[in-house]
Amino acid sequence: MLDQLFVKNLVVVQELNIEFKNGMTVVTGETGAGKSIIIQALSLVVGGRSDASLVRDGASKSEIVATFSIDIEDRLQSLLENLDLENGTECILRRIISADGKSRSYVNGSNVPLSTLRDIGGYLIDMHGQNEHQLLLRSNQHRILLDDYAVTQDLCEEVNSTVYKYQQIQNEIEDLTKSNELLSTQKELLSHQLNELLQIDTTQDELDSIEDDYRVSVNASLLVEKISKILESLDHESGVNNILIDGERTVEQSREVDSRLDSIQSLLSSAQVQVQESIYDLTDYLNKIGGIEDNSAELTARINILHELGRKHNCQIQELLSVQTNLQAQLDDLGSSNKKLEGLLIKQNQCEKNYYSKSKLLSEKRLTASKSLSKKVTDIMQNLGMPGSEIDFSIKPLRNSICLNGMEEIIIHVKTNTGQELKPLNKVASGGELSRISLALSVVTSNSELIPSIVFDEVDVGISGSVAEIVGQMLKKLSTHYQIICVTHLAQVAAQGKEHLKVVKIQKNGATFTHVTDLSPSQRTEEVARILGGITISDKTRVAAEEMIKSSA
Repeated sequence: MLDQLFVKNLVVVQELNIEFKNGMTVVTGETGAGKSIIIQALSLVVGGRSDASLVRDGASKSEIVATFSIDIEDRLQSLLENLDLENGTECILRRIISADGKSRSYVNGSNVPLSTLRDIGGYLIDMHGQNEHQLLLRSNQHRILLDDYAVTQDLCEEVNSTVYKYQQIQNEIEDLTKSNELLSTQKELLSHQLNELLQIDTTQDELDSIEDDYRVSVNASLLVEKISKILESLDHESGVNNILIDGERTVEQSREVDSRLDSIQSLLSSAQVQVQESIYDLTDYLNKIGGIEDNSAELTARINILHELGRKHNCQIQELLSVQTNLQAQLDDLGSSNKKLEGLLIKQNQCEKNYYSKSKLLSEKRLTASKSLSKKVTDIMQNLGMPGSEIDFSIKPLRNSICLNGMEEIIIHVKTNTGQELKPLNKVASGGELSRISLALSVVTSNSELIPSIVFDEVDVGISGSVAEIVGQMLKKLSTHYQIICVTHLAQVAAQGKEHLKVVKIQKNGATFTHVTDLSPSQRTEEVARILGGITISDKTRVAAEEMIKSSA
């Protein structure tokens, strides 16, 4: 629970140090005295929005420090331990707002992001503002109230995460479909170009040799003539080959006389072998030239086709197979986009199934909770001066197949008198009725099992008389289990408090200051009498105030 609140240089507060106790603490004061500053300070220290205008004139910064007692086995304790922020059974929140609008947040002395301060603050205080009843006019607030009561906020977030994922996949599918349509013409061109290359059915060996083969076929007669002449000089009876054979034989005979001829004989033998090999190769070459010459017309047609393809793809004919491989790769990439589209459709289908599974569970929990919440709030409304009234959290299925926050719309319907029909809240309830409905909802939907301190900031606006007394009793009953801090302008509510704080505004040396006083029993009687009687307080008013306080004890 909240033990202490320290406020410095916030709006008209120069410095405040307030101690809180368990049970119900009421906060009163003249209009404009600064009661709301206490609520504002609590809101800021648990992560509420801030700006430079909150810093007291002439000060460089505002500072708010709130000290809480927490259970060692509390859920918050586990969170603090996970963040390395634990501090035994004490949790100290600190917020500093600079005059330039910047702010810093601290938990147990460690600097933390504002989001962390907000998360931790959510475990400590449940705030109910004086204008909260205006939120009831917003239809989205109806769903939030029901989800808070049903404890389905996390499930709703899971549904929304699925919707965001579904929408992302849907956008990817649409973009890919448009892209495929734009690439269809390109795909046709690539397919045509690839088919042209596939139809020539070539190999790299052919591409590397065909130009040489073509030149040979064109000059085959000249080559045959020249090669034949060379062969004749080598292989004739009086040709080089026979001369080398005879010479080697003669030198071999002479070796018997002079061994120094060994090396010469070896050279002649080697030369003869080389000449013989040349004769074999030249003979084979002549045979091939004859075949090429016969295919001259076919080679001409073939090389013309290859050169034409080379011009189309701006490459040498030796590079045509590389072009073919590249075209195939481009087509495969285009084909992969279809596979990607198929994969996205599968993911989308799975996402859709996941959405309906979670949304169905969410709908079931909401339906169960709506009946319970409607009954509890209706029962409380009977005691708040609205006999015969009724509230219903109506669940209306949505036509859209997949949408945020589930498959239904939550709309609060009410009737404020017996015999009326249930109608949408914003078309029926007056300001005072809205305030009472809001209070009933605040009592029922407070996360009191999870949060030890509940703050009510003038949620009793628009209420008076016996109804105000019932409101006070209702808040006092809550305070037997939880710490209640209530800013009020009603004597009937103020009289129910266990502790009573009075806020006063003082003008001094041309400056305005706000002070908070913890009232003694006699001071408390005076304050309740002031609320009852106004400016002039009579003895009868004091007696009435004292009786009111005694009767609530």
